[in-house]
Amino acid sequence: SWSRDGNRLYFGMVPPPIPAAKSSAERAAVELWHYRDDYIQPMQKVRYSQTTNKTYRTVFHLADRSCRQLADETMQEVTEAPTGDLALGSDDRAYRRLVGSVELTLHADLFLVNQKTGERKPLIKKQNGVMWSPGGNYLLRWDGKAWHCFQVATGKSFNLTGKLNVSFANDLYDMPSTVPPYGLGGWTDGDESVLIYDRFDIWRIKPDGSEAINVTAGIGRKNSTSLRVVTLDPKSRTIDPTKTVLLRAENEKTRDTGFYSLSFKDGPRLLIMGAKSYDLLTYKNGRHLLRVSTFYDYPDLYSADAEFREVRRLTDTNPQKKDLIWGRAELLRYKSADGLPLEGILLKPENFDPKKQYPMIVYIYERLSQNLHRFVDPRPGTSINPSYYVSNGYLVLMPDIAYTVGYPGQSAQKCILPAIDKVVDMGCVDEKAIGIQGHSWGGYQTAYLITQTTRFKAASAGAPVTNMTSAYGGIRWGTGLPRQFQYEKTQSRIGGTLWEYPTRFLENSPLFMADRVKTPLIMLHNDRDEAVPWQEGIQYYLALRRLDKEVYLFNYVGEGHGLTQRKNQMDYTIRMQQFFDHHLKGAAKPAWMAKGEPYVPPPMTSPQRGEERGSSAGASGEEEQR
Repeated sequence: SWSRDGNRLYFGMVPPPIPAAKSSAERAAVELWHYRDDYIQPMQKVRYSQTTNKTYRTVFHLADRSCRQLADETMQEVTEAPTGDLALGSDDRAYRRLVGSVELTLHADLFLVNQKTGERKPLIKKQNGVMWSPGGNYLLRWDGKAWHCFQVATGKSFNLTGKLNVSFANDLYDMPSTVPPYGLGGWTDGDESVLIYDRFDIWRIKPDGSEAINVTAGIGRKNSTSLRVVTLDPKSRTIDPTKTVLLRAENEKTRDTGFYSLSFKDGPRLLIMGAKSYDLLTYKNGRHLLRVSTFYDYPDLYSADAEFREVRRLTDTNPQKKDLIWGRAELLRYKSADGLPLEGILLKPENFDPKKQYPMIVYIYERLSQNLHRFVDPRPGTSINPSYYVSNGYLVLMPDIAYTVGYPGQSAQKCILPAIDKVVDMGCVDEKAIGIQGHSWGGYQTAYLITQTTRFKAASAGAPVTNMTSAYGGIRWGTGLPRQFQYEKTQSRIGGTLWEYPTRFLENSPLFMADRVKTPLIMLHNDRDEAVPWQEGIQYYLALRRLDKEVYLFNYVGEGHGLTQRKNQMDYTIRMQQFFDHHLKGAAKPAWMAKGEPYVPPPMTSPQRGEERGSSAGASGEEEQR
């Protein structure tokens, strides 16, 4: 690739390959898992081709026709400044053993590298996510609490946000690890200032911290609306402060979305706002191309003028929808058992009768209310399809869940049960016909909840962790990472090691409370699951089976964490519906529930073309994002 000024050419250099050793029929096929290895063997295996084909950043200077290798084994990553002679180098060797156990993110010691001489100057230890300013004059970094800016010319570092009376760390982040920031809006011309987001507003801050201005004038916070910069010109690297900037807006209380126009001189001005999802695709010749949707309205294309005064629909992509009974989405507000205000989504059939009581399925993951205006195609998959279920006479509830570190299961219970109570108080739910479904993290929470309450008359748990003590010591085979980080630092939220908090691991493991289960359960856990060990589902199944509880475990041979083959998606979608229809609607038992299915060897033929892959989208799409 060329440097921006065209004076340098960058390419990769790789050492000559080492000749392969001659194979021997008597050589043992063995792996040595050494305690001092940088990466454990499964990680080495996953990354083998990437590692063996690793290239090192090299620069060719056209002016003097000199060539210099900038990166090597001691500093494998080098990122050149947008302009000038410097580059940013990183050495991660000291922190590799921590990945997957103590940390998820790989840190590195950072260096300033002179592209002409190759000289390396130590900059800062144990960092990640450091970014160049567009002009190459500054380096920006986040330390978990504040933004810092390093001035390359002087070597000085400035705290940009530490003294401002507002948090730039994500207020809703509840995992026991470094809190991420809300993000950046970009730099103004000439590295004059950087735009930094708090939860709602945008701040224009000089890189030496001498001036910080809330350019959205607090309107975002006043209206509980997050305001974020929209880039209309994909080729633009900076923001011209003399021109207006387009902002996308989303109200956290209503989930309405829209757009504002921002003048750095006069502040923000509302252009359009509504109870739907507005997503800008492109801007050309003075008009915006948008995708607009709600849960009811398919995401069709719309055209709008620059000021959004005239919005015109361009497509009617799914005319067949008008012949189907669909559903309507509404925002539910409630409080957790600890009094924390929360939101959720309640989906009702399009032909909803307020005098009637409906069966209800609760779909869970983490926070889901941001999906209020998300249109969901009716299709088979790994989890329930909310459009299909409301069309067939169910209510679907998707509550938000907030967590306390150390108590993930209890946290879910404190958030989910009050949400159900809120809907029951409306008088539209048959309390004898409430089910629950979740996959992966949602599957774990489902497996836990049925050990704590008899509120659910049927439950479906996909790929659940049921024994945190065994899962903690496992491998995420898709990445080769140890699973320890997940419990100590991220989603499982235990907050420490097994030997530090043994009771937390036990109290949050459904397996150790299997004797309490009174809810019929259908589980999906496949033998090639690359994220959650297959044995987790088997342990729970064997415990419930021994206790003579009603439990069904589906293993689609060769499938991974979610179902990808269309035929398997179809099969499980039908069986899950039959399960819920029987327990929540009183439908007859299908044969597989009544008497099981004997083992039959799987077919040896390969899947037909076009049937190998399909969507595994669940109710929220969260699983695919993760």
